[in-house]
Amino acid sequence: MTKPVILTVDDSVSIRKMIVVNLENAGYTVMEAGDGVEAIGKLAKVQVDLIITDLNMPNMDGLSLLEHLRTDPKHRFTPILLLTTESDFNLRQKGKGLGANGWIVKPFKDIGQLLRAVHKFLPKGADNQS
Repeated sequence: MTKPVILTVDDSVSIRKMIVVNLENAGYTVMEAGDGVEAIGKLAKVQVDLIITDLNMPNMDGLSLLEHLRTDPKHRFTPILLLTTESDFNLRQKGKGLGANGWIVKPFKDIGQLLRAVHKFLPKGADNQS
Protein backbone atom coordinates (compact mmCIF):
# COMPACT_ATOMS: atom_id res chain seq x y z
CA MET A 1 0.00 0.00 0.00
CA THR A 2 1.40 3.41 -0.95
CA LYS A 3 1.55 6.17 1.59
CA PRO A 4 -0.91 9.06 1.16
CA VAL A 5 0.78 12.17 -0.25
CA ILE A 6 0.11 15.51 1.42
CA LEU A 7 1.24 18.94 0.21
CA THR A 8 1.82 21.57 2.88
CA VAL A 9 1.92 25.18 1.70
CA ASP A 10 3.19 27.86 4.08
CA ASP A 11 5.67 30.72 3.80
CA SER A 12 6.99 29.90 7.29
CA VAL A 13 9.76 27.33 7.01
CA SER A 14 9.43 26.42 10.70
CA ILE A 15 5.69 25.71 10.36
CA ARG A 16 6.28 23.60 7.24
CA LYS A 17 9.04 21.61 8.95
CA MET A 18 6.86 21.00 12.03
CA ILE A 19 4.05 19.73 9.80
CA VAL A 20 6.40 17.60 7.70
CA VAL A 21 8.04 15.92 10.69
CA ASN A 22 4.74 15.13 12.41
CA LEU A 23 2.95 13.89 9.29
CA GLU A 24 5.92 11.78 8.18
CA ASN A 25 6.08 10.27 11.67
CA ALA A 26 2.39 9.42 11.26
CA GLY A 27 3.14 7.53 8.04
CA TYR A 28 2.42 10.09 5.32
CA THR A 29 4.58 11.31 2.44
CA VAL A 30 4.78 15.10 2.60
CA MET A 31 5.76 17.67 -0.03
CA GLU A 32 6.36 21.36 0.70
CA ALA A 33 5.72 24.68 -1.04
CA GLY A 34 6.40 28.22 0.22
CA ASP A 35 3.39 29.86 -1.45
CA GLY A 36 0.51 29.23 -3.83
CA VAL A 37 2.57 29.77 -6.98
CA GLU A 38 5.12 27.16 -5.92
CA ALA A 39 2.29 24.82 -4.92
CA ILE A 40 0.67 25.06 -8.36
CA GLY A 41 4.02 24.24 -9.96
CA LYS A 42 4.44 21.14 -7.83
CA LEU A 43 0.83 20.06 -8.31
CA ALA A 44 1.27 20.20 -12.09
CA LYS A 45 3.76 17.34 -11.76
CA VAL A 46 2.25 15.15 -9.06
CA GLN A 47 -1.15 14.13 -7.68
CA VAL A 48 -1.63 14.54 -3.95
CA ASP A 49 -4.27 13.13 -1.62
CA LEU A 50 -4.62 16.26 0.56
CA ILE A 51 -3.42 19.88 0.66
CA ILE A 52 -2.81 21.89 3.83
CA THR A 53 -2.31 25.58 3.11
CA ASP A 54 -1.71 28.75 5.04
CA LEU A 55 -3.93 31.71 4.26
CA ASN A 56 -1.50 34.66 4.30
CA MET A 57 1.44 34.12 1.95
CA PRO A 58 3.33 36.18 -0.62
CA ASN A 59 2.85 35.74 -4.39
CA MET A 60 -0.41 33.80 -4.03
CA ASP A 61 -2.37 33.47 -0.80
CA GLY A 62 -4.31 30.44 0.38
CA LEU A 63 -7.73 31.65 -0.78
CA SER A 64 -6.40 32.39 -4.29
CA LEU A 65 -4.74 28.97 -4.34
CA LEU A 66 -7.98 27.36 -3.22
CA GLU A 67 -9.96 29.18 -5.89
CA HIS A 68 -7.44 28.20 -8.57
CA LEU A 69 -7.42 24.54 -7.56
CA ARG A 70 -11.21 24.26 -7.48
CA THR A 71 -11.33 25.31 -11.14
CA ASP A 72 -8.75 22.67 -12.11
CA PRO A 73 -10.40 19.30 -12.88
CA LYS A 74 -7.33 17.49 -11.51
CA HIS A 75 -7.77 19.08 -8.07
CA ARG A 76 -11.46 19.96 -7.98
CA PHE A 77 -12.14 17.31 -5.34
CA THR A 78 -8.77 17.16 -3.56
CA PRO A 79 -9.39 17.86 0.14
CA ILE A 80 -7.92 21.22 1.16
CA LEU A 81 -7.42 22.33 4.77
CA LEU A 82 -6.63 25.92 5.65
CA LEU A 83 -4.14 26.15 8.52
CA THR A 84 -3.91 29.80 9.55
CA THR A 85 -3.66 32.29 12.37
CA GLU A 86 -6.87 33.89 11.04
CA SER A 87 -10.06 33.07 12.92
CA ASP A 88 -12.38 35.68 11.37
CA PHE A 89 -15.84 34.23 10.66
CA ASN A 90 -16.13 36.02 7.30
CA LEU A 91 -12.81 34.60 6.12
CA ARG A 92 -13.93 31.14 7.17
CA GLN A 93 -17.15 31.56 5.22
CA LYS A 94 -15.22 32.77 2.18
CA GLY A 95 -12.91 29.74 2.44
CA LYS A 96 -15.87 27.41 2.75
CA GLY A 97 -17.57 29.07 -0.21
CA LEU A 98 -14.44 28.55 -2.30
CA GLY A 99 -14.37 24.86 -1.40
CA ALA A 100 -12.18 24.50 1.69
CA ASN A 101 -12.85 21.24 3.50
CA GLY A 102 -11.59 22.40 6.87
CA TRP A 103 -10.09 25.31 8.81
CA ILE A 104 -7.57 24.92 11.60
CA VAL A 105 -6.42 27.95 13.60
CA LYS A 106 -2.73 27.92 14.49
CA PRO A 107 -1.12 27.58 16.79
CA PHE A 108 -3.16 24.50 17.50
CA LYS A 109 -3.36 22.94 20.93
CA ASP A 110 -1.65 19.71 20.00
CA ILE A 111 -0.47 17.94 16.87
CA GLY A 112 -3.30 15.46 17.39
CA GLN A 113 -5.73 18.15 16.17
CA LEU A 114 -3.91 18.31 12.83
CA LEU A 115 -3.60 14.52 12.57
CA ARG A 116 -7.33 14.06 13.25
CA ALA A 117 -8.20 16.58 10.53
CA VAL A 118 -5.85 14.88 8.06
CA HIS A 119 -7.36 11.49 8.85
CA LYS A 120 -10.90 12.86 8.54
CA PHE A 121 -10.40 14.47 5.14
CA LEU A 122 -8.19 12.00 3.33
CA PRO A 123 -10.21 10.15 0.70
CA LYS A 124 -11.33 6.73 1.86
CA GLY A 125 -8.70 4.19 0.93
CA ALA A 126 -5.92 6.79 0.84
CA ASP A 127 -5.49 6.96 4.59
CA ASN A 128 -3.19 4.28 5.94
CA GLN A 129 -4.39 5.06 9.45
CA SER A 130 -7.79 3.37 8.97
